[in-house]
Amino acid sequence: MQINRELQAYIENNIFPEYEKNEKGHGIDHIKYVIERSFQLVKENSSDVNPNMVYTIASYHDIGHHIDSKTHEIISADIMSKDKNLSRFFTKNELVTIKEAIEDHRASAKDDPRSIYGRIVSSADRNNKVEDCLRRTYTYGKKLNPDATDEELFLRAYDVLVNKFGEDGYAKFYFKDTQYENFLRELRELLKDKEKYIDTQRKYIEKLKKDNKLK
Repeated sequence: MQINRELQAYIENNIFPEYEKNEKGHGIDHIKYVIERSFQLVKENSSDVNPNMVYTIASYHDIGHHIDSKTHEIISADIMSKDKNLSRFFTKNELVTIKEAIEDHRASAKDDPRSIYGRIVSSADRNNKVEDCLRRTYTYGKKLNPDATDEELFLRAYDVLVNKFGEDGYAKFYFKDTQYENFLRELRELLKDKEKYIDTQRKYIEKLKKDNKLK
């Protein structure tokens, strides 16, 4: 799907650098991942959507995470809505839909997203690799509690992942997503044994530290 080149250049030059303010789990690598996954979902489900809107929603969805992680979806949507440059590329109604999709993207949100665009970014925002879960839950836990021991962070991570991705977890399916379904089976199998999960995360984090890849 073709993205407007002028829009893409604006976002890459002016929005992407803002993600340096976020911790790594919500940094630019994550944003590029969500963009890629969004278009994978569109393709796999043959969805009829505006690719420029999909790209913009994914690009802005976590921009306010460093300000307040607990309400980052509202902050990010507000930042996007105040960006007057976007009016060059979208109608007023399209900008409203983009704002709502960013507001609705959080997996733990009580209500389902209001549009297909919100469902796309919410689905794309989920991890689909176990290793990513092991890293992100550790780094984010460390940000929340810098004084916590690794063992305390591993225990927290286990509880977080069970609550989100376990058999009764709150993360929802909105589309056919082969990668996510495979990931979910693998992660749920690991979560069946708490000690095995913690040992797996411990070994992975130790390797990242040794390779100087944990930031």
